Amino acid sequence: MTTLSARTIPATWPSVPRTIPSTMSAVVFDAFGPPDVLRVDTVDVPEVGAGEVLVRVAAVCVGRFLDVSLRAGRHPVKPVLPHVLGVEHAGTVVAVGADVSEIDVGQHVAVWPVLGCGNCEACIDGSKEACPTLRIDGVHSHGAYAEYTAVGADAVWSLPDDLDPATAAGVALAGPVAMNQLRQAGLRRHDWVLVAGAASALGATTAELARHLGARVIGTSRAAWKRERLLAMGLEAALDPTAEGFVDEVRALTGGAGVAVAVDDLGDPDIFARLTDVLAPQGVLVSSGAFLGGTVPLNLARLYTLNQRILGVRTGNDASALALWAEVARGFRPVVDRAFPLAEAAEAHRFLEADDNMGRIVLITGQA
Repeated sequence: MTTLSARTIPATWPSVPRTIPSTMSAVVFDAFGPPDVLRVDTVDVPEVGAGEVLVRVAAVCVGRFLDVSLRAGRHPVKPVLPHVLGVEHAGTVVAVGADVSEIDVGQHVAVWPVLGCGNCEACIDGSKEACPTLRIDGVHSHGAYAEYTAVGADAVWSLPDDLDPATAAGVALAGPVAMNQLRQAGLRRHDWVLVAGAASALGATTAELARHLGARVIGTSRAAWKRERLLAMGLEAALDPTAEGFVDEVRALTGGAGVAVAVDDLGDPDIFARLTDVLAPQGVLVSSGAFLGGTVPLNLARLYTLNQRILGVRTGNDASALALWAEVARGFRPVVDRAFPLAEAAEAHRFLEADDNMGRIVLITGQA
């Protein structure tokens, strides 16, 4: 574990200003590269169109794939530069556009700006994650490393008064993704679930959600200190997936049956092979992300003989978001590691790239 420092600061809900300013502070970058390309600049406050709301940002998550990889130029999407990062965020609605009737000024909201076309077969079926023209604010357009965002009214979720901004931002996108992973896998209460990379932002969310839903969860991490933290979360076990006895340990924990669901957001070929080794008959392996690889070994004979499934889950959808927020109302909370001030976005990126996080990393705007 490296020694990068970070200040954990409280996040508060910003107020509604008497007058919406014309400009705001935002973290932008003009070229792809290391964290140092991120800088604070003054940009225009976005205009609010019909069907949109203006959100005064309180907190925004730093994502490994949607933020760090995009900034570094490793993401398949190459936005027009200069660009403002930031997908999943929370804040206060300070203005509403025409045709918006169910959202009021002053409401605290979480923003999940995953946008389907609304017309293709996938969108009509409620599976907009499979939309061929899927767009994400903060990736395809300017995002929430800023004081204000303009987002579609259908992308915001009203929040209970007792939910703080960092927690709301921490679950805004990762929560619906994790719920979609578990729902598509057919998770049942008391199932054994294995989450690879369970200390990561999405991995920790998935592991905690599965535990909240009554599953028996095994987490993996190659770092001993992270395995200790996973056990402290209440997981049944925390294992090193590269250890020689990993497969035997999982088999012993599950009474020889294996796990009903394995979730892999890594794409590491060696770890993927071991996940298939511990998958139970009729088990499901869910892949989301694959930032470490993409080409993995697969024993097809075992797959069809044991009636197993492998499925990809790109992101969440409206149904998984609705189910997720219902669980938030029942007490589910994401694992939030720490917060950085918005102006220290570069430091937050360095912290995440050093793999020092246990759960979500959040930027706080500090607005009153």
